[in-house]
Amino acid sequence: MRITAVVFDMDGILVDSEPVWERVRRDYVAEKGGRWLPDTQKRLMGMSTSEWSEYLSGELGVGESPDTVADDVIERMAAHYDQAVPLLPGAVEAVQRMSENWPLGVASSSPRTLIDTVLGRTGLIEFFDVTFSTEEVDRGKPAPDVYVAVAAFLRKKSTDCAAVEDSSNGIRAAHAAGMRVIAAPRPEYPLDDDARVLAAHVIDGLDKLTPALVDDQD
Repeated sequence: MRITAVVFDMDGILVDSEPVWERVRRDYVAEKGGRWLPDTQKRLMGMSTSEWSEYLSGELGVGESPDTVADDVIERMAAHYDQAVPLLPGAVEAVQRMSENWPLGVASSSPRTLIDTVLGRTGLIEFFDVTFSTEEVDRGKPAPDVYVAVAAFLRKKSTDCAAVEDSSNGIRAAHAAGMRVIAAPRPEYPLDDDARVLAAHVIDGLDKLTPALVDDQD
């Protein structure tokens, strides 16, 4: 199988935003008298906006409607990005390398407004042919919907694409779409064993993301 396109996750791959998401949502839940559970952050990673806002509103006991929860949390995230976008080391260079070989897409669990803010403020938007939010498909990760949508827009078979992911749910989603997965997990959010084995390669930094690695069929 020859790779014909590369699809990037955004949070945890291009920007170091997972700790910001965790802090913002954890603080919000506490302010609203809810309860943050030991597995909450792991469960949230990959959820679409409608999914995580319902989860906070219901299961975590936040006394607001899902729509209000989403609006409040996204507003706080946008305020963080107005101050600075925490690009991960090597993100720009990795995207540039990939763009010299393949068309690129983004498949993100962030809402559309934050995808546009991050990629616009960093200038990365110019490298991507398409960006999709899980808001714009039926199901969030670990369902494959957002990856299938990106591949379809690029006019590629999802089974001919590679995905770059950091989270267990993201890896499950890309693999379910039939993509070749390159995992670049963050140390603070280690992969589940069942997700790790789905990745063709696991790298410890974007400096290791090379065209040869992506196209490696061994």
